[in-house]
Amino acid sequence: MAIGRSAAQSAGDAPRRGASAARLRDRVWLACVSTLLASGCMLGPDYQRPPVQLAESWIEDGTAKVDSGREPDREWWSALNDPVLSRLIELAYEQNLSLLAAGIRVLEARAQLGVAIGEFYPQQQQLNASASYNRLPTSLPYAVVDNTFWQAAFGAQVGWELDLWGKIRRGIESAGSAFLASVAAYDDVLVTLTGDVASTYVRIRTLDQQLAIARENVVRQRQALAIASARFRGGVVSKRDVYQAENVLGATEAAIPQLNIERRRATDALCVLLGMPPAPLDRLLAGASGIPVAPETLAVGIPADLLRRRPDVRKAELRAAAQSAQIGLAKGDLFPAFSLLGTIGTVSSSIGQHSLGAGSLTIAAGPAVQWNVLNYGQITNNVRAQDARFQASLVDYQNTVLKAQQEVENGISEFGQSRDEAVFLQRSVRAAIGALDIALLQYKEGTADFTTVLNAEENLYKAQNSLAIAQGNIPLGLIKAYRALGGGWEVRRGRDLVPAATRAEMAKRTDWGTLLAPDAVSQPADLPAPDDVRPLLRSPEW
Repeated sequence: MAIGRSAAQSAGDAPRRGASAARLRDRVWLACVSTLLASGCMLGPDYQRPPVQLAESWIEDGTAKVDSGREPDREWWSALNDPVLSRLIELAYEQNLSLLAAGIRVLEARAQLGVAIGEFYPQQQQLNASASYNRLPTSLPYAVVDNTFWQAAFGAQVGWELDLWGKIRRGIESAGSAFLASVAAYDDVLVTLTGDVASTYVRIRTLDQQLAIARENVVRQRQALAIASARFRGGVVSKRDVYQAENVLGATEAAIPQLNIERRRATDALCVLLGMPPAPLDRLLAGASGIPVAPETLAVGIPADLLRRRPDVRKAELRAAAQSAQIGLAKGDLFPAFSLLGTIGTVSSSIGQHSLGAGSLTIAAGPAVQWNVLNYGQITNNVRAQDARFQASLVDYQNTVLKAQQEVENGISEFGQSRDEAVFLQRSVRAAIGALDIALLQYKEGTADFTTVLNAEENLYKAQNSLAIAQGNIPLGLIKAYRALGGGWEVRRGRDLVPAATRAEMAKRTDWGTLLAPDAVSQPADLPAPDDVRPLLRSPEW
């Protein structure tokens, strides 16, 4: 019994031992690579974050509209308290095709990192085999007995270039930063997606409000037309009043088809954001009505938070870090490349007393050096070109930081000014309603002409329509501010960047090893600084 238990335990522990051995192998390999990364000659500059111009505070900091002591919630759209919007954003996260493509590009970048890491292994690994049937001229003296024979050869060749100048290590740095940049690019697409869904949804609700206002004013203006027609038939007024009423009514009715066109465009755009063909969205939009109401204040944090929160800022810096490593990679071509070469092989033939089964063994091993001396300045100019690209990427990063602050300030201003505009327009609407009531009364009593009524009707419709637009601009300003702050990408933490169905489709087509596993991509909280890619290193997938 004891022997049986031991055998069973050994069988059950075999997969665990295999996994432990694989982890141990990766740890040993990682330790070797980390040692190489931490020591030895490294050509080219080590990346350092360039200085950026950051404001100490927002322009409207200290006002009732801005709360710089609190950062936005990771699901900032919850501040609008609209369950339909939250459901739409979740659906877009699951189905949007642009986001899916960005996730697949992360897998591509991870595979490219594996290509760069593979350069640490022997770069040349070749097996050669050949067989040939030969016939010699009979005129040759040694071909009197037999002028035909078979010849077979088999050999293996290995070449390993030593990374004395850090060329390979710079390549890994560049690929690692490019991989991190692809993750930041995914996050940037997600920020854009959540902002676009929220903005489009608010636009649809605003158009619904405008349509309701237009239809309400059509009813009101038809009543005024009926009054004018009755007074005309009674001989009290001329038909000019009827024509004027029909003119105003027709203009208001014509606004409805135009608003329907804009709403159709908005719903079609929302369908594409949701990863579906254009279709009626009555079912998805059911459950809420009216323009979402924004909170009184914006939680914006401080400008320095943009370097951490905005994915496009992170992406710009990571691309600069990747380009920085390209300088060292290019400089490596200026120096000699030292390699260890080895070959082993056999050659056999059927000529004379020999047979194909018995061949001679050949072995060769030793160092080799290659130095591109007469390159006519090509390598030097390539280094210069890489340096220029790096400098341009630094400027792009600094410019991205400036634009990020501009976008936040614009969003804050739009949020606050739209709220003030709505307050003034609410007063305008109340005044327009009062003016119309008085104008109608005076017209019925004969103390005012119909032009006064028509002007009051037009003013009321314009004021109500402007108020609806301003009320929609309040949440749109909030969305613009939170989008500029880089909010929304946090919702993907703990989730797969590529859905299971897509991973299964890719796995059927190609052997991806463990790269399709959810933990193959680090989460944003675990991403290292742009100048340190060592936490990303693992042995490449064979």
